[in-house]
Amino acid sequence: MTMNATLQTALQQRTALKVISGLTNFDGDRVSAIVRAAEQGGATFVDIAASADLVRQVKALISLPVCVSAVEPEAFVPCVEAGADLIEIGNFDAFYAQGRRFEAAEVLELTRRTRALLPHVTLSVTVPHILTLDQQVQLAEELVNVGADLIQTEGGTSSQPAHPGTLGLMEKAAPTLAAAYEISKAVNVPVLCASGLSSVTAPLAIAAGAAGIGVGSAINQLNSEVAMVAAVRSIVEAIQQPAAVRD
Repeated sequence: MTMNATLQTALQQRTALKVISGLTNFDGDRVSAIVRAAEQGGATFVDIAASADLVRQVKALISLPVCVSAVEPEAFVPCVEAGADLIEIGNFDAFYAQGRRFEAAEVLELTRRTRALLPHVTLSVTVPHILTLDQQVQLAEELVNVGADLIQTEGGTSSQPAHPGTLGLMEKAAPTLAAAYEISKAVNVPVLCASGLSSVTAPLAIAAGAAGIGVGSAINQLNSEVAMVAAVRSIVEAIQQPAAVRD
């Protein structure tokens, strides 16, 4: 697959940061504020809801690569035509509260259908955290075999932190960190660790084998663009620290 050069470099250096505005967030003003903050704060790329109008709006605002997320393969086509740089099957967190589950067979079928529709677009696929860890690893391997270019982990919504502060942040990140560790050992494509991460736990994701991280609520739930920029910047600095140690 042809991948944006800046994104490819960040993944190779394991410093990629994706800022997620939300799968169900079609509020143009809100999305604009989030993506502007992402660029100003130093994020690598942004992830928005699957809307061609939203893609055009965001592409006019920022120069970062734009990913669109959906669970309907057909929704990607107009978004790619509007200029989306990559596509993501996932950000399933929005559906769990509704009782909607995504099993391995369905995610695999969605990936096959998406690949058939868009064979040349960079494709990221989320592995559902409702699967056991060994099932997540197996699914990740199968997804790569049918054309996934990136694998994303999740798990923040399933964790129930028992403590406040730093310990609570680590408890919240534990499921997605475990998935990133196991999956990154099993596949030969970059793994993005997402869901439940913060500036405290972002370096742990990189240390666990992730090539980058995805952050949503830690940024998109803030009340001001200034606060969002500061939050993005702190996460960028956090994930660059392990890179500095490796260098």
